[in-house]
Amino acid sequence: MKRLAAMTPEQIRGAERTLSVGTWAITFGAVVFSVLTVTPLVERVTPHGWGWTAPILPVVVDAAVVIVVRLDSTVARLGGDSGRWPAVLRWMTGLMTIGLNIGDSGLRGDLVGVAVHCVAPLLLIASAEAGLAYRRAITRALARIDREQQEHAERERREREARERCEREEREQERAARERSEREAREHAERMERERLEREAQERREAREHAERMERERLDREERQRREEREERERIRKEAQERADREQAKKEEREAAERAERGARERQARAAGEHREPSTREHRPRPQRAPREHVAPPPVNSRTEADKLPEEAAREAVRVAFTAGRPVRQAADSTGWSVGWVSARYQELKTAESNTGEATAA
Repeated sequence: MKRLAAMTPEQIRGAERTLSVGTWAITFGAVVFSVLTVTPLVERVTPHGWGWTAPILPVVVDAAVVIVVRLDSTVARLGGDSGRWPAVLRWMTGLMTIGLNIGDSGLRGDLVGVAVHCVAPLLLIASAEAGLAYRRAITRALARIDREQQEHAERERREREARERCEREEREQERAARERSEREAREHAERMERERLEREAQERREAREHAERMERERLDREERQRREEREERERIRKEAQERADREQAKKEEREAAERAERGARERQARAAGEHREPSTREHRPRPQRAPREHVAPPPVNSRTEADKLPEEAAREAVRVAFTAGRPVRQAADSTGWSVGWVSARYQELKTAESNTGEATAA
């Protein structure tokens, strides 16, 4: 067993092949020897005319021996146990083979022949039993070797997996350390970039605030200057208006004095004329002189404020005039409103008409 355990599976299978070849050689020799030995004995006990059937009996017995040897080797190779009946068949065929082989010598009382004819059957029986034991031992050895090889392979597999796991853990640790360092470097770079952006944003904000402050100050100065200029212009306008008012008042006073003086002279002239020509004054009317006051020209529109249309009616009249294509002056005359107001309404109607055309085209 120790020798088998030290051998490789190929060597054990080679030994099993040697055992099979030897067993079949012994079986073949024993079968041939049995047929040659038993056939004469069976011919003597066979009825006349049936001698040709003498080889059948040894062939049948030897066929059973072949079956036993073959099946036992197969069952042993499979590592199983065929039970009790194969052993009974094996010993029964062996005893029958011995009986048939020594029968002729025993009937003659030839002990040497009995011993000689017992060799082949006993060798066949012993080789069958020994071959069965050998095959079972070889099967157990092969199973043990296979199991040991599987255990060794499983152990190597576990060791390989452990090494791979260790290597994988080391690689993961290295990767984690590398990722951590890269993350720290990235976070540091992001922090520096964020600080730089914040610093630049702060500088831009301060610059913008400074520019806005300077712009507000400039606008305040300009507004103050404009306010001072407006105040100065208003003061100048007021002074000019006051001068104009004073001049107008002086002018009105002079004109009133002149009118009063003219009226006095006219009254004196009328009084003197009436005194000289009383009869003529009674029959001829006295011509009236137009006053020398400046009379403003009449307004362009023929309508007065009392003739102006209400605004809603004026707008409707302007719309009708615009639709009819009448000029602005005619619309102004018909409504009593100013030309500027009618022109503004015409422009509104033109704008509304253009917007409507664009919406329709879209």
